[in-house]
Amino acid sequence: MNEATLFLPGLSLIGGKEITATFDGGQLSSDGGVLILREIEKRLGIATMLSRHVPDLRDPGRIVHTYDSMIQARVFAIASGYEDCDDLDALRIDPAFKMACGRPPGTGKDLMSQPTLSRLENAPSWRALARMALGMIDLFCESFSRVPGRIVLDVDDTDDPAHGQQELILFNTHSGGYCFQPIHIFEAGSGKPVLSLLRPGKRPSGAEAAQVLRHVIARIRRNWPRVEIMVRGDGHYAAPEVLDLLEERRCGYILGLSTNARLAQMARPWAEDAATRLALAKKEKVRRFHQTAYRAGSWSKARKIIARAEATGMGSDVRFVVTNLPGTANVLYEKVYCARGRMENMIKDMKLYTCSDRTSCHRWEANQFRLFLHMAAYWLLLSLRAAAPRRSLWRTATFETLRRAFLKIAVRVEELKSRIKVAFPSAYPHAPVLVLLAGTIAARSP
Repeated sequence: MNEATLFLPGLSLIGGKEITATFDGGQLSSDGGVLILREIEKRLGIATMLSRHVPDLRDPGRIVHTYDSMIQARVFAIASGYEDCDDLDALRIDPAFKMACGRPPGTGKDLMSQPTLSRLENAPSWRALARMALGMIDLFCESFSRVPGRIVLDVDDTDDPAHGQQELILFNTHSGGYCFQPIHIFEAGSGKPVLSLLRPGKRPSGAEAAQVLRHVIARIRRNWPRVEIMVRGDGHYAAPEVLDLLEERRCGYILGLSTNARLAQMARPWAEDAATRLALAKKEKVRRFHQTAYRAGSWSKARKIIARAEATGMGSDVRFVVTNLPGTANVLYEKVYCARGRMENMIKDMKLYTCSDRTSCHRWEANQFRLFLHMAAYWLLLSLRAAAPRRSLWRTATFETLRRAFLKIAVRVEELKSRIKVAFPSAYPHAPVLVLLAGTIAARSP
């Protein structure tokens, strides 16, 4: 017996004509732009790099889904706004996602389901994850067409709320509950991710931060032996272990410095000077910058610190940074240090638009692997934005804007004997830009 075709009831007349809506449109997808992500992933090779480090202990004769295709499906889904493994239960028959994973839309096998992907997430060991982390740094270096003379690494941590009783979660009152506190490192000039490391929900110690930076700097220098590296970070990264490491590795740095009693005493005349100038000039705000040598009790030597004294109608405030960079105090603080505020937007992009805080597995290894998958989705969306014309509005668009404009496109897919025909809507408003993006991505492919 033939199954009855479903229809959509209750639609009102238009122009006196009845509307008949049935579910018999054929091979259709609402995510046609995922085919563009496939070309980006082929150029970057993220799925191949990650799958290479996952030991495959399955029976070769019974394998239906390779680790490579499983990672591709998961990353494409995250980049398209489907951050949960459960979403693949519905997307596994989607023709566009099947094509993105290299499978014919009609005759090809359906994609993997959620239980299969969950087994993959629990497959990597901590050694495999360490190799993936180094592979992510190599991927960052390989993404440049030529070796840069200088790079700026912004390092920061953020809260990642827990989902029940999970490994590594701790109570962090600043974050408002139990959480992880992953460390993220981005390159400031390009916005490219370097490393995302899941860790317990507490502030990283100086020894821990130094250990992470040691591995990152060593791996970058392995690819680029002569590159100049500058590190920027918040106050809790100005630990003696970090400062000693960066000076030993010949890296520039400018880091926030927490105020203590001695620094507060040093800053008192500077704050009074700013307040006096405010009163005499009758302005809304006065800023003064001071530079001096300072040695904390735990430091191995004296270092240059910069104080920014600011007076407003609300009172006076002094903030400090420690640096080994040459230059005047106001330029180093306002132009170099304050520029690290862009790092907050990069973390927001990863958390908000790729849902990188969806670390709901019990085991730390599975959650770290998930973080790498979300990091890979960030790479795809960042590369899509970088393919836009330099002076177009798409170069500054959010990932969500790019997703709605170029990924969420209805397509009709028809598999013929000798080719696969993909039909985009005739009324699609961004067709010229999509053609330009596809051409730019194809030209950059190896």
